[in-house]
Amino acid sequence: MFRLTQTLTAVALSTLIVAAPAIAQDNPGEGKTVNMAQATWDTGWFHAEIYKQLLGELGYKVEGPTTLDNPPFYQAVAQGDVDLWVNGWFPLHNTYRPAFEGQAEIVGAVAKAGALEGYLVDKASVEKFGIRTLDDFKRPEVQEAFDRNGDGKADLVACPPGWGCEINIEHHLDAYELREHINPIKAAYSASMADAVAAHQAGEPILFYTWTPNWTVNELVPGEDVMWIEVPEVDLPEDMADLADAAVIAGVEGCVADPCTLGFPANDIVPVANSAFLQDNPAAAKLLEVAAIPLPAIFEQNAAMNSGAGSTQDIQQQAAEWIANNRDLVDGWIEQARSAAS
Repeated sequence: MFRLTQTLTAVALSTLIVAAPAIAQDNPGEGKTVNMAQATWDTGWFHAEIYKQLLGELGYKVEGPTTLDNPPFYQAVAQGDVDLWVNGWFPLHNTYRPAFEGQAEIVGAVAKAGALEGYLVDKASVEKFGIRTLDDFKRPEVQEAFDRNGDGKADLVACPPGWGCEINIEHHLDAYELREHINPIKAAYSASMADAVAAHQAGEPILFYTWTPNWTVNELVPGEDVMWIEVPEVDLPEDMADLADAAVIAGVEGCVADPCTLGFPANDIVPVANSAFLQDNPAAAKLLEVAAIPLPAIFEQNAAMNSGAGSTQDIQQQAAEWIANNRDLVDGWIEQARSAAS
């Protein structure tokens, strides 16, 4: 009996020894913490939460995500104060490259070429005034129709300070000599757009900047409620000048022309991570490299969020449901991440 017990104990010990590497491989992030950030625009929080939960499946403890504007994020990720976010927009964020290159890097893509940017006008006004480009807002009758605060200028829902789109919009206002004709509204974007939606529902003209994926294009559908208008010609900030061809895009649904001179290059939505973190965490690095979120899923969640399901708990549940509904796809990413750590 004693010999049998000894034998069983030896077998059990040998099993534990053999199994230990497998357990470590299943949880390569065990005992490690990821300090994650997310952007100030809430349309990016859904995919941030998906990546957070996937890192958790690899055994990592994920702190955050901490909500940051672009400049502090890129400085923090370069310094290693945060490890990553999945809200990089390139080439829009090229202006921040000097702040992080050499210490942090782009890895993988949440949505390749999935982000459009541009200016939209309600369809009724496009037809009534014959609006085609931003130049039409130099016409007195157009300015008057879109002047909602009585300052004599057309009101444009623009971007808050610190956003990459603010830099491009400000550049456009100078390049197309629109300072005396258009008033950019830089208040909180979601609140400003909610006001614009209400104005549209009341039959008032609206002019706004937006991007995709975003709840705005579910609420105000291009081609039905609103139209993408063009810029007079492509004129980009100096550090983006070589991307001019990417700012003219064919097949944009709901644009006044095809191809559509949106004036903003199509963007990749990408993770940006600290280089030392990636080197020390091959499983996390591989996950960032191979994972991607389909745009329709982001559109659907953004619409639900705008309809009231936008609390932290809602977003956590929406991310968990997406993962559960795409388990086979997700398991492939997790397997590749675990293999990279072995």
